[in-house]
Amino acid sequence: MMLLGSDHGGLQLKDSIAAFLRERGIDFEDCGTFDAESVDYPDFAEKVAGAVSRGEAESGILFCGTGIGISIAANKFPKVRAALVTDPFMAQMAKEHNNANILVLGGRVTTAEKGRKIVAAWLDTAFAGGRHQARLDKITALEQRCRA
Repeated sequence: MMLLGSDHGGLQLKDSIAAFLRERGIDFEDCGTFDAESVDYPDFAEKVAGAVSRGEAESGILFCGTGIGISIAANKFPKVRAALVTDPFMAQMAKEHNNANILVLGGRVTTAEKGRKIVAAWLDTAFAGGRHQARLDKITALEQRCRA
Protein backbone atom coordinates (compact mmCIF):
# COMPACT_ATOMS: atom_id res chain seq x y z
CA MET A 1 0.00 0.00 0.00
CA MET A 2 1.16 3.50 -0.80
CA LEU A 3 0.44 6.44 1.49
CA LEU A 4 0.24 10.15 0.66
CA GLY A 5 0.72 12.95 3.15
CA SER A 6 1.02 16.70 2.96
CA ASP A 7 0.94 19.89 4.91
CA HIS A 8 -0.98 22.91 3.60
CA GLY A 9 1.94 23.98 1.38
CA GLY A 10 1.83 20.76 -0.60
CA LEU A 11 -1.94 20.23 -0.62
CA GLN A 12 -2.64 21.21 -4.23
CA LEU A 13 0.20 19.09 -5.59
CA LYS A 14 -0.84 16.16 -3.39
CA ASP A 15 -4.37 16.33 -4.75
CA SER A 16 -3.05 16.47 -8.32
CA ILE A 17 -0.80 13.46 -7.73
CA ALA A 18 -3.67 11.58 -6.07
CA ALA A 19 -5.71 12.06 -9.26
CA PHE A 20 -2.74 10.87 -11.32
CA LEU A 21 -2.40 7.73 -9.19
CA ARG A 22 -6.11 7.00 -9.60
CA GLU A 23 -5.71 7.39 -13.39
CA ARG A 24 -2.93 4.81 -13.27
CA GLY A 25 -5.01 2.45 -11.14
CA ILE A 26 -2.65 2.63 -8.17
CA ASP A 27 -4.14 2.00 -4.74
CA PHE A 28 -3.17 4.50 -2.07
CA GLU A 29 -4.41 6.02 1.14
CA ASP A 30 -4.45 9.78 1.63
CA CYS A 31 -3.32 10.64 5.16
CA GLY A 32 -4.14 14.35 4.78
CA THR A 33 -4.14 17.24 5.11
CA PHE A 34 -7.44 17.89 3.39
CA ASP A 35 -7.79 21.69 3.44
CA ALA A 36 -5.61 24.79 3.22
CA GLU A 37 -5.58 25.51 6.96
CA SER A 38 -2.02 25.77 8.30
CA VAL A 39 -0.76 22.49 9.77
CA ASP A 40 2.63 21.13 10.83
CA TYR A 41 4.50 18.98 8.31
CA PRO A 42 6.15 16.71 10.95
CA ASP A 43 2.70 15.34 11.79
CA PHE A 44 2.18 14.12 8.23
CA ALA A 45 5.75 12.87 7.92
CA GLU A 46 5.08 10.78 11.01
CA LYS A 47 1.87 9.30 9.60
CA VAL A 48 3.50 8.21 6.34
CA ALA A 49 7.11 7.52 7.31
CA GLY A 50 6.05 5.87 10.56
CA ALA A 51 3.87 3.41 8.66
CA VAL A 52 6.65 2.70 6.13
CA SER A 53 9.15 2.27 8.96
CA ARG A 54 6.90 -0.25 10.75
CA GLY A 55 6.21 -2.18 7.54
CA GLU A 56 2.53 -1.18 7.50
CA ALA A 57 2.95 0.53 4.12
CA GLU A 58 5.31 -0.28 1.28
CA SER A 59 5.91 3.29 0.12
CA GLY A 60 4.74 6.86 0.32
CA ILE A 61 4.77 10.26 -1.27
CA LEU A 62 5.10 13.33 0.93
CA PHE A 63 4.59 17.01 0.14
CA CYS A 64 5.22 20.32 1.83
CA GLY A 65 5.96 23.78 0.47
CA THR A 66 9.52 23.00 -0.62
CA GLY A 67 9.76 19.36 0.40
CA ILE A 68 12.71 20.14 2.63
CA GLY A 69 11.11 20.08 6.06
CA ILE A 70 8.96 17.01 5.49
CA SER A 71 11.91 15.07 4.01
CA ILE A 72 14.05 15.88 7.05
CA ALA A 73 11.28 14.68 9.37
CA ALA A 74 10.60 11.52 7.34
CA ASN A 75 14.24 10.48 7.35
CA LYS A 76 14.25 10.36 11.16
CA PHE A 77 12.39 7.03 10.95
CA PRO A 78 14.33 3.76 10.74
CA LYS A 79 14.25 2.00 7.37
CA VAL A 80 12.96 5.12 5.61
CA ARG A 81 14.77 6.42 2.57
CA ALA A 82 12.86 9.59 1.72
CA ALA A 83 14.20 11.35 -1.37
CA LEU A 84 13.42 14.97 -2.13
CA VAL A 85 13.56 15.24 -5.91
CA THR A 86 13.06 18.06 -8.37
CA ASP A 87 13.06 16.30 -11.73
CA PRO A 88 12.31 12.89 -13.29
CA PHE A 89 15.99 11.88 -13.52
CA MET A 90 16.44 12.39 -9.79
CA ALA A 91 13.30 10.31 -9.18
CA GLN A 92 14.66 7.52 -11.37
CA MET A 93 18.00 7.54 -9.56
CA ALA A 94 16.30 7.72 -6.15
CA LYS A 95 14.62 4.40 -6.92
CA GLU A 96 17.28 2.72 -9.10
CA HIS A 97 20.27 3.47 -6.88
CA ASN A 98 18.81 4.26 -3.44
CA ASN A 99 15.58 2.23 -3.45
CA ALA A 100 13.82 5.29 -2.02
CA ASN A 101 10.63 4.13 -0.34
CA ILE A 102 9.28 7.65 0.06
CA LEU A 103 9.26 10.27 -2.67
CA VAL A 104 9.15 13.90 -1.54
CA LEU A 105 7.97 16.86 -3.62
CA GLY A 106 7.67 20.57 -2.94
CA GLY A 107 4.22 21.92 -3.67
CA ARG A 108 5.38 25.51 -4.06
CA VAL A 109 8.29 24.66 -6.36
CA THR A 110 6.89 21.82 -8.50
CA THR A 111 4.15 22.23 -11.09
CA ALA A 112 1.42 19.61 -11.34
CA GLU A 113 2.70 18.55 -14.77
CA LYS A 114 6.27 18.16 -13.59
CA GLY A 115 5.05 16.40 -10.45
CA ARG A 116 3.28 13.79 -12.56
CA LYS A 117 6.43 13.21 -14.62
CA ILE A 118 8.49 12.84 -11.45
CA VAL A 119 6.05 10.39 -9.88
CA ALA A 120 5.83 8.37 -13.10
CA ALA A 121 9.63 8.08 -13.26
CA TRP A 122 9.78 6.91 -9.64
CA LEU A 123 6.96 4.40 -10.06
CA ASP A 124 8.27 3.03 -13.36
CA THR A 125 11.83 2.45 -12.14
CA ALA A 126 13.05 -0.70 -10.39
CA PHE A 127 15.82 -0.90 -7.82
CA ALA A 128 19.03 -2.06 -9.51
CA GLY A 129 20.42 -3.97 -6.53
CA GLY A 130 24.00 -5.18 -6.84
CA ARG A 131 26.55 -2.61 -5.71
CA HIS A 132 23.68 -0.33 -4.72
CA GLN A 133 22.38 -2.90 -2.21
CA ALA A 134 25.80 -3.01 -0.60
CA ARG A 135 25.62 0.76 -0.15
CA LEU A 136 22.13 0.55 1.33
CA ASP A 137 23.43 -2.09 3.74
CA LYS A 138 26.06 0.40 4.86
CA ILE A 139 23.35 3.03 5.40
CA THR A 140 21.38 0.52 7.49
CA ALA A 141 24.45 -0.26 9.58
CA LEU A 142 25.09 3.46 10.06
CA GLU A 143 21.48 3.97 11.09
CA GLN A 144 21.76 1.17 13.67
CA ARG A 145 25.00 2.56 15.11
CA CYS A 146 23.51 6.05 15.40
CA ARG A 147 20.40 4.81 17.18
CA ALA A 148 22.27 2.69 19.71
